[in-house]
Amino acid sequence: MIYKPAENQLMLNRELGLLEFNRRVLAQAEDQANPLLERLKFLCIVSSNLDEFFEVRMAWLKENMKLSATRLLPEGVTPMQAFEWITRESHDLVERQYRVFGEVMLPALAAEGIHFFRRTLWTDSQREWVRDYFFRELMPVLTPIGLDPSHPFPRVLNKSLNFIVELEGRDAFGRNSGIAIVQAPRILPRFVKLPAEVSGVEHGFVFLSSILHAHVDELFAGMRAKGCYQFRVTRDSDVSVDNDEDVKDLRAALEGELSQRPFGSAVRLEVADNCPLHLQDFLKEQFRLEDVDVYRVNGPVNLVRLMQVPDQVDRPDLKFEPFMPGTPVELRKQSDLFAAIRHGDVLLHHPYQSFTPVIDLLQQAALDPSVVAIKMTVYRTGSDSALMEALLEAARRGKEVTAVVELMARFDEEANINWAAKLERAGAHVVYGVYGYKTHAKMLLIVRREEGKLRRYAHVGTGNYHPRTAKLYTDFGLMTAHDEITSDVNDVFMQLTGLGLAGDHYQLWQSPFTLQPNMVKAIDREIAHARLGRKAVIIAKMNALLEPTIIEKLYEASQAGVTIHLIVRGVCALRPGIPGISENIRVRSIVGRFLEHHRVFYFYNDGVEDLYLSSADWMGRNLFRRIEIAFPILDPRVKRRVIREGLRPYLVDNAQAWEMQSDGRYRRKAARTAKKRNAQIGLLTELAAKQRN
Repeated sequence: MIYKPAENQLMLNRELGLLEFNRRVLAQAEDQANPLLERLKFLCIVSSNLDEFFEVRMAWLKENMKLSATRLLPEGVTPMQAFEWITRESHDLVERQYRVFGEVMLPALAAEGIHFFRRTLWTDSQREWVRDYFFRELMPVLTPIGLDPSHPFPRVLNKSLNFIVELEGRDAFGRNSGIAIVQAPRILPRFVKLPAEVSGVEHGFVFLSSILHAHVDELFAGMRAKGCYQFRVTRDSDVSVDNDEDVKDLRAALEGELSQRPFGSAVRLEVADNCPLHLQDFLKEQFRLEDVDVYRVNGPVNLVRLMQVPDQVDRPDLKFEPFMPGTPVELRKQSDLFAAIRHGDVLLHHPYQSFTPVIDLLQQAALDPSVVAIKMTVYRTGSDSALMEALLEAARRGKEVTAVVELMARFDEEANINWAAKLERAGAHVVYGVYGYKTHAKMLLIVRREEGKLRRYAHVGTGNYHPRTAKLYTDFGLMTAHDEITSDVNDVFMQLTGLGLAGDHYQLWQSPFTLQPNMVKAIDREIAHARLGRKAVIIAKMNALLEPTIIEKLYEASQAGVTIHLIVRGVCALRPGIPGISENIRVRSIVGRFLEHHRVFYFYNDGVEDLYLSSADWMGRNLFRRIEIAFPILDPRVKRRVIREGLRPYLVDNAQAWEMQSDGRYRRKAARTAKKRNAQIGLLTELAAKQRN
């Protein structure tokens, strides 16, 4: 049964919206216009997204079912009702994903000479090579556990690969419980490349599960394995520190929580589809799950690991064409970044333009004797970061370095804790923002002494200070020496490191104080213009739209006659195209080579054209429970660039765009003419390719 919202339901379910987004990603794996190995990556991305979906959203929903079963969710249904729909949609999506993997992807790869050999079809030489590999590489690190009173069911790590083995016979001690568990250490590869002379092809692989299945008897001497079946459990992984606790040291408290993350409550069990029901039921009982929580799959239980295949296959013709990120014209002939920024604001558009100027700016600041202070927020930066090394160098050189490190950045907590410790040892001031609020704003402030006076320079952006993701995510970054903007950035840092009331900013909108109210005021202004018969337009690009007040205001604006274009990559709770309510609202999603990540908010404002970039989506958490900023684009030249590059291409895209229907489903935008308009390819051509000339 396909989910359909009630006619009077004006808010769509968040979890269903996330699953709908993953359908759009899966469609990229099915799209033959994409290079084959990139299609495989899209298939893996779906698995990675679903892992996080179950670890966080499904875990949250299950907890709500326990704590408040009758409380209505924003879309007007109980957690139990939502869970039934979400579970059904999840099973449908996973079934489709594995059908694509087995019926489409594997044959297509084989046709290109990339084979995953099934053990039932191994040749004698392949069988001999695999046997040698098992005894040489696997047997020494495997620890089979026969279940009996002395060997209870082991603690199974979150998302780890495991095997349940059904045995017959007795061992040297006369034992036979009939069941054993074999856990595959994470250091082991999930697929192994065969030598070309053994595989008979240039790129031949076997799955780790196939190797273990073929030799599982070797782990239980004198006994016979009746069957061996892979399984994987997904656990609640949303780490939190209770705000009501008497926490003296947030870092120490979080370190204690992180150690327990791999063993949170189970929310999903994946098993091989040939696993007998009695063994499935046994596993289900161990993890305290129900039938609906079990996902039987025809293939590896962890497709995410296949993301490594393209790195092992040297086939450029099966991958996206590489490109060299461009450099803004303002920076091409200017080695002194501070001089370039003083001359005028500099806009960086990643990944089409390089992230290197951001690294260069911080490295230049670290070495510049005129720089006296550096302040920076750290949300996601990776375990190996040139930016963090530059901060460390600045601190070692005696500069006043302040790092606001967000310890609660989901799945990056450990890396951030490590960087915090290194920065402290180097002499930097390290703080963790405001307790109870995540610091998600992207800000870098540099204070430099020039001609006897102190001058501020800032970089503010929509994305993380992470060089690797800057090659994969679309984001804007602004380098500026604008007095009011840099003053506002300094004020936000003062809030984060000290105490005091929130003051009014000159230019920045900041959550949890002014960002949401000012967004509402901007929408109200368009409503007022529309009611006076003037042109009124709102264009907003973001990752997610969920905040109820914003959605209600957009409905009001639509009814007043405001033209509204929403470009929402992921989940959108607003329903477009409802007669009398939202017929003036269009919602589209762009899914392509790069992850659309920048947040752009445009309000026509009777021709003034107010334009803001932000680190925040229109979600409750961003607007009320995080430290976020939205910053205006004041330079007319830069404003034209943002509109030309960050909005217009997405509104006319007919190659990667999906149009949202009023029931929450999406339809791919079909080109009505022979000319295809692909926003991402167009931007690559404009900003990257021409830079190589």
